Amino acid sequence: MMQQYLRIKAEHPDQLLFYRMGDFYELFFDDAKKASRLLDISLTARGKSAGQPIPMAGIPYHAAESYIGRLVKTGESVVICEQIGDPATSKGPVERAVARIITPGTLSDEAFLDERRDNLLVALCQHQDRFGLACMDISAGRFSIQEIEGDSALNAELERLRPAELLFDEDSNLATLVDRQAGLRPQAPWHFEIDSANRLLCQQFEVQSLQAFGCEHLQLAIRAAGCLLQYARDTQRSALPHIRRLQVEQQQESVLLDAATRRNLEIDQNLSGGSDNTLAKVIDQCATPMGSRLLRRWLHRPLRNLKQLQQRQAALHWLQEEYRYETIETCLRNVGDSERILSRVALRSARPRDLERLRSALTILPELQTHLAATTATRVNQLAGQIAEFPQLAQLLNKAIIDNPPVIIRDGGVIAEGFDTELDELRNISENAGEYLLQLEAKERDRTGIATLKVGYNRVHGYYIEIGKAQDATVPGDYIRRQTLKNAERYITPELKAFEDKALSAKSRALAREKALYDELLETVAAQLVPLQESSSAIAELDVLQNLAERAVSLDYVPPHLTDEPVLNIQRGRHPVVEAVLDEPFVANDLALDTERRMLVITGPNMGGKSTYMRQAALITLLAHIGSYVPASAADIGIVDRIFTRMGSSDDLAGGRSTFMVEMTETANIMHNATSRSLVLMDEVGRGTSTFDGLSLAWACAEHLARHTEAFTLFATHYFELTALPEQLTSVFNVHLTAVEHNDLIVFLHEVKEGPASQSYGLQVAQLAGVPIEVVQQARQKLIQLEQDVSVGAQLNTPPPPVQNDMFAQPEHKALKALRQITPDDLTPKQALELLYQLKAQCQ
Repeated sequence: MMQQYLRIKAEHPDQLLFYRMGDFYELFFDDAKKASRLLDISLTARGKSAGQPIPMAGIPYHAAESYIGRLVKTGESVVICEQIGDPATSKGPVERAVARIITPGTLSDEAFLDERRDNLLVALCQHQDRFGLACMDISAGRFSIQEIEGDSALNAELERLRPAELLFDEDSNLATLVDRQAGLRPQAPWHFEIDSANRLLCQQFEVQSLQAFGCEHLQLAIRAAGCLLQYARDTQRSALPHIRRLQVEQQQESVLLDAATRRNLEIDQNLSGGSDNTLAKVIDQCATPMGSRLLRRWLHRPLRNLKQLQQRQAALHWLQEEYRYETIETCLRNVGDSERILSRVALRSARPRDLERLRSALTILPELQTHLAATTATRVNQLAGQIAEFPQLAQLLNKAIIDNPPVIIRDGGVIAEGFDTELDELRNISENAGEYLLQLEAKERDRTGIATLKVGYNRVHGYYIEIGKAQDATVPGDYIRRQTLKNAERYITPELKAFEDKALSAKSRALAREKALYDELLETVAAQLVPLQESSSAIAELDVLQNLAERAVSLDYVPPHLTDEPVLNIQRGRHPVVEAVLDEPFVANDLALDTERRMLVITGPNMGGKSTYMRQAALITLLAHIGSYVPASAADIGIVDRIFTRMGSSDDLAGGRSTFMVEMTETANIMHNATSRSLVLMDEVGRGTSTFDGLSLAWACAEHLARHTEAFTLFATHYFELTALPEQLTSVFNVHLTAVEHNDLIVFLHEVKEGPASQSYGLQVAQLAGVPIEVVQQARQKLIQLEQDVSVGAQLNTPPPPVQNDMFAQPEHKALKALRQITPDDLTPKQALELLYQLKAQCQ
């Protein structure tokens, strides 16, 4: 048995091997030690290897799911090795084989997954500064590829996808670029071979070439997709029949958000890593888990297609009329997560309750179609056409599966009575054995006249008829002696023998029959997998649309006017997340940007609302680009190509970057990639270094964005010197957040008004934060002293600050240094000639 174990383990050296032995999964050697530590289970020993006890740890197979889930959450992969031979007929060890490999990126089981988030497997392939990226969600049957250029674009995509597992060529330098990603899985270079990838993909999609998907020219992406598909097949031990389409994503189709922007806007994850107080938390009230997942994909990949966005807006308008979204939401509550259920059906891992939920979904489809029949919205009409009805399949599942079935098929009791005659008969034999024996006993007493005759059963001899030895003479001739006791004889009859053969095997045969019928049901559902998946996809989108319609009504959002013209005009805009958590009314503000008004320099006190004002502009723009209504009284929003944010302060100690270095890296990304169609938010640029350095950098960045890039820019700063920019650039305007001072305290009004702020109220904010009053008073005295004279150095009688050295400057040449010390008028012609020879020698 250990030879068999070691042979299988050798094929999976870096994964935990769950080795089935009877009713347990056992782990041995280092696997046992690791599992014992991670799962807090007992570490024992069994047998010896090289004279040493073999470490062993085990878990009951019926409880394996919870243990496996805990391991996968730590990033471990688990190999499930099952007994495939029959213990009753096997000679030597029962034959075993790997049934499945469970890895973080290939999960499909409901218990392992977050129902509201995608679980993605991603593969990367690199050539110079270009990357091919393939992404698969096995639990939902989605498969996409794209090619991107540059490290920043790669980081942005990985931040968007947040893969549970990432495959890459172990011989490439990708390891240094993705070293802090979770679930890294280096792969051998030949897994990315282009011919193998083409062949594998064509085989999967049953096509002659990849031209049908319009991706034959994306060689890097195809190589990544080939590696990813082979990995998924190997782990699932399946051909992945639910992966039927390859989607090609293009960067120009969507509004690009870099990694810093996604973090700063807190789209579905806050800065602490949680989900509270995020945009998704506010606007996600979807009826189905698959709707919630689709909504998050929309938020992380806003669209630039004006026609598509307008169709979504029209759908929301139709759904709001007569509150149609309410009736549709009620229907969708019964649909559940059919997207993931169908994937488990395809992988043959669906459980009885999956089929019960699928039955509920199919049953509700006719009613849903009735509600959609009168639609005038183009997109809703398209979705209605995509949602098919499956009356025969719904009827089959309704007849086959009992209400509220057990969780797993293993112990039976799933198939309804009346569905299969053979199964009903086997169940009757097993369940009614006692009644049959009583009837047989009464019948035999009447036939033989022996009042003490008894019919019984024991595990050794089976069923029998027992008669006392005093009645031996009256025993019928068809009785066959089975066992002799001290005072009685036990017999069997042909009728009882036939019943025994049926009864003793009825339970196991009934269970086997039930499993066979269940497998047939899965095959029947799988035969209609493609139309079922298309219907689920349409239902998920319909769920997102009805959710956005409901949110717009409940939260008082309005439809923005979308246009290709460069404009961002928001009237009484509100921050959707801040508004949701405030107890008091939110102070709404206007924002106006157009071709003549490209940049706003925003000043005002800390805590005054500058960051909120900037972020709400970005979030309103983002919501408009998914087709949603927005928190404002009115809005004209031009299609943007990118949204950038440089906000907040954080270091990257693990990457060896200071707070200021992180700030400058993000700023550099904006300077290089922003265009005239971008929305740029920059908050406190240059605050991480000395005053003059910071002011110079802030000024230069603002001027570059206004003069050369011409992006729509919100530039918040405490450098009041920047308020002079509008005097030099006609496209720059000053605005400020208002506050009033009362008895040395500050009251924030959070109103945005034209013009620069008069002061920053830094000392008052410090006092509000709890800085000791004596410190604040001392700071106030120092401030008065500093403000008495513009020339701070003269007033304090201190020497001028030292000149800051340039760390990148080249050292001065010694010949140049010598020249600086020469006074030409003091040299004779002969001395000048000699000096010239000396300088020439120094330059050689």
